[in-house]
Formats: sequence, structure tokens, C-alpha cells
Amino acid sequence: MPNFHIQSPSGNRSVRLVKPLTTVGGDGADISVALKKGLVEIAYDGRVCIVSAIDGAPLLINNRRRDTCELVDGDVVSVGDATLLYSATDAAPAPISAPKAAFTTGDLSSLRRLYDFSKELAEQTDLPKLLAALLDRSIAVTLADKGFLLLIEDGRVVVKVARNLAQEHIRDAVEQLSDSIVAKVVRTGAPVIVSDALHDREFNASASVIDLKVCSVMCVPLAAFGNILGAIYVANDSVVNLFEERGLEVLTIFAAQAALLVKNALLVQGLQADNADLKRRLDDAHYGDIIGSCEAMRDVYKKIDKIAQTDISVLITGETGTGKELIAREIHRRSTRKNGPFITINCGAIPEALLESELFGHLRGAFTGAVTTRPGKFQAANGGTLFLDEIGEMPAALQVKILRALQERSVTKIGETRPESVDIRVLAATNKILEEEIKTGRFREDLYYRLNVVKVHLPPLRDRGEDIVVLAKFFLGRAASEFGAKVRGYSPTALIAMRKYAWPGNIRQLENRIKKAAVMADAAVITPEDMEILPEHMEPIMPLAQAKEEWQRRFVNEILERNNGNRTKTAKDLAVDPRTIFRHLERMEADAKGEPGEEPIASGEDDGA
Repeated sequence: MPNFHIQSPSGNRSVRLVKPLTTVGGDGADISVALKKGLVEIAYDGRVCIVSAIDGAPLLINNRRRDTCELVDGDVVSVGDATLLYSATDAAPAPISAPKAAFTTGDLSSLRRLYDFSKELAEQTDLPKLLAALLDRSIAVTLADKGFLLLIEDGRVVVKVARNLAQEHIRDAVEQLSDSIVAKVVRTGAPVIVSDALHDREFNASASVIDLKVCSVMCVPLAAFGNILGAIYVANDSVVNLFEERGLEVLTIFAAQAALLVKNALLVQGLQADNADLKRRLDDAHYGDIIGSCEAMRDVYKKIDKIAQTDISVLITGETGTGKELIAREIHRRSTRKNGPFITINCGAIPEALLESELFGHLRGAFTGAVTTRPGKFQAANGGTLFLDEIGEMPAALQVKILRALQERSVTKIGETRPESVDIRVLAATNKILEEEIKTGRFREDLYYRLNVVKVHLPPLRDRGEDIVVLAKFFLGRAASEFGAKVRGYSPTALIAMRKYAWPGNIRQLENRIKKAAVMADAAVITPEDMEILPEHMEPIMPLAQAKEEWQRRFVNEILERNNGNRTKTAKDLAVDPRTIFRHLERMEADAKGEPGEEPIASGEDDGA
């Protein structure tokens, strides 16, 4: 015959189950205990013993909240102020000992379980799944019947997961936890245990405690590297004094381990979001192989769309490192010649004595060292595109031959007398201002107009706004892959510094700095020091009057360029007297020669004419 050995403040006793239904509760029950509400029924059919909570009676089986449970030998039933040890036989029951929680702090097995749980969670990188698993473990650790995992997002405490003992999601989670208890933990960074919240001196006046009729609560912070990430909140609204200091200590240790995993998962999630955002921005900013979406670059793309399908000659201008060859390649790729060759020659990188041979080719024996007949770049580009990079460095003697080749669409090898026809499109690029080169006699005006049928001007990197950040992240991803670097991003100060730096070498300089920083950086993020951008390298802040003057000068030059140097039309477009434009040009010429010029005219009004 099964029996219960009962321990309570009124004394210890044993009771045999001789009735099909035995009640445990207040006055009038078969087993009398101090129970505030409800009743517990024990049903025994001669084979199976089932215990059930009636009318909300607090029932714990082996320290876990249950509504009904089939008992097995050795189970411990807690009802009110009494503890009942179930024995399935007539054998004398062993002394009742406290049921073992999921973890205790005093034995090796609990530490091993803590390690196993941490290891299991560490293998989970998906943040929502990690948080759910973490909360389920927290509930198991504490023997609570529900729990909440909260994270701080944008300064607010947000419930990310709410689960019950059955590992089911809880609806209306925000309404089921005490915000006053959570607020204290987040504010102080210290764990809190409340055994009976309704009678707790600190929290019994809290509206959330009163409305929820909170009983037992434990709340511990999730903290990593000195920062509060959020909190774990576990509770039981039916049983008071459920949690003890030992349980709080276990949960605190567990939370400390878990916080590192959460921090890591948040970083991974942030990087994934950053990569997704970067991919979206790159997709939006891509134009073929060119990256950039600022207004100036969009104007460049529009111009390329118009000229690519024609054979019109194009002059690409811009500072060194702005990507002129990329533009030339993109024009070729979008042209009807895309299946033909794209041949590049750097006019400034080849000695003058060899440049003619490189351009037009030579016959065997045409000069010392010409051991074989060799075609030049013009012949190699037949059917495709020839890109003359740094055309401003072309020697004057060769400019004549280039002009003739472009006019006649034929070239003659050195040592040859018979010209060869070539079917090519010519694109040229320079970082020089060829109009000034023409004035000094270093560049032929007729060649300039032959090349400059359409001009495409590339803006310097410093004028491209957020393109700098998009390019920097793109280059970092490529460098990390190329060199196996562990760097994954930039510090906020590095991003600010990149925007403020003048970048005299433009995109080429940016890419080289990033490659070096990716290899040499000590941390996971690149700093301004890694990029070699120091405060003294920043462009100084100029007085407002000077800034206005500089802006006016650039704007007038832009309109002049738009009007192909037509001064009268520029003056009309800007609504100024034509003499204003003449004086502007005289001042630019004087600045170029290092001579003092007249003060600029700030107003568009006629100055006395």
C-alpha cells in the first residue's frame, strides 16, 4: 500500500492511501495543511497515484509547478507549509531531503551542466533562437514557471522572448512582468530576488506588482564588458518564497556566461545587417564596375548612357586616382565595340623614344633593337577601343602624328611607308587642365578639339559625400577576403575622419590606405590612426568670406565648363555683367602664374559700365 511521509510545522507523520480519493488542504481535508487557497486531490486506483491542484492551489512536484502529475516512488510533493514524500510500497520512507534543482552551486555535476548548457548555447548563432534557448535554460535553472528575456534597444528595455514552463511563447508579455523590478536591475546592474512581492517593503507599492499580484521573482542583468545589455526575469505568480539566494547566485552565474554569447550574437547580427545594408547600397550605387551614387556621379552615368553607343571621341578629366580608366572601360563595355579589344596606353609612363613605337608599331630593323616586326597599340585596338591615358603628357612631336592618325583613321609603322587603316574608337584621359596647357604651348589646340568632342569630368573623392563610406566598406570587404584579415569594420571616429579628409590621391589612395589598415590593425575595427588620418591632416576650416569666394570660383568654373568656355553665355546664365567673367578668368590666370589678381566681384550688378 503506498503512503506519504509528511513534514510540516505541526509535526511529522505518515499517511497510507486507503481511499480512492484523498484530499490535502485546510480544515475538513483528509490531510490538513496550511493552504491559503484551493485544494489538492490525490487519486489512487490501486495501480496509479495521480495528484492534482484544484481551484488554483499551489502545487509543486519536485520543486516544479504542476497542475496534475502521476507520482513515482520518491517524488516530493509540496503543498502549503507541508512537504509529502511519496512511497509506492509499504517500505519505511527515507528522510525527506530538498529536491534537487536543475543546478546547485555546491557539486561538480551542476558546474558540468552549466558548462554543457553554455557550450550548447555557444553553438547557436541565430539571435532569436539563442535568446529562446537561453530563456528556456533560465527557467530550468530556477524552477520558475515563466520567464522573460529583455534587451536594451535604442535606450528602451524591450521584451525579446517570453516563455512558460512548457516552452511556449507568452502573449502580451509586457503586461505580465513588473517594470519596477526590471527598471531597478537595469539601473543598478545588480540582481534582485523578491520572495513575496506583494509584501515586499520596496516593491509592494508598485502598480505592476499590485496589478499582477506578483509572488516570487528573480531578475538578473545581462552584462558584458561593463555594459548592460538587458536582463533575465523569471517568476512564479502563485508560490511565495520559491526562490532562494542560492538560486539567485546560480542564475547570476548563468547570466554572466550567457551575456557574452548574447553580445557575440548581437555583433554577428549587426555585421549581418551592416553587410546586407552595404550590399543594398552597393547594388543601388553600382553602375557596372563603378561604385558611387552622389549627384555628380549620377550626372556622369547619364552622360555615359548617351555617348556609349556612338563612336564619338571622349575626353575624361579628373584628378589623379578618381577612376578615369574605369569610366573608359565602362564606355567600351556599353558600346557596340564591347566584343572588340580594349587597349590602354599610359602616355606618361613610356619614354618618349619608345612611345611612337608603342603607339604605331615598327618594322624589323627600323632602329637598333627592333629585331622583329611589331604592331602598335593602334593596330591592336582595331575593331575596339583605344584608351590614351594621361594624354596631357604626350610629347609635342607625337601629338601631330596622333592627330593625323585620328583624322585619317590610319597609321604607319616606324620604317614603313605604306599606311594601315584602323577601325578604332579613341578615348583619352588627363588630370591636367588642357586649356591651360594649350595657352602655354604644351598641347596642340587642334588635337584637343579632336579628342574633346564630349568631356566627362569625374569629381574628386572629397566632393562625393557618402560615396566615401560605401567605397570604404567595399574595399575593406575585398581586402579582408584577399589578405585573410580579421578586421570587420570601422570605428565611428574613422568614418567621420574619412569624410573630413581631403584625399589628395582620391579613390586610389583610399583603397591603398584600407589595404594597409586591414593588414596592420590590431583591433577588429579600423581607427583613424590605422588609416593614418591624424588631426593635423584634416583640411583646415577657412573663414566664411574665403569659403564663399572659393565656392563662387568653383561654381563659375563649372558653368564655364558646361558652356564649353563661352564667356558671354556664362555671364548671361549667371545674370552678371560679362566683365565679371573676364575678371574671374584673369584672376585664375594670375593665380596660376603666382601673381596678385584683382578682388573678385561678388555682385552680379554692373559695376559702372
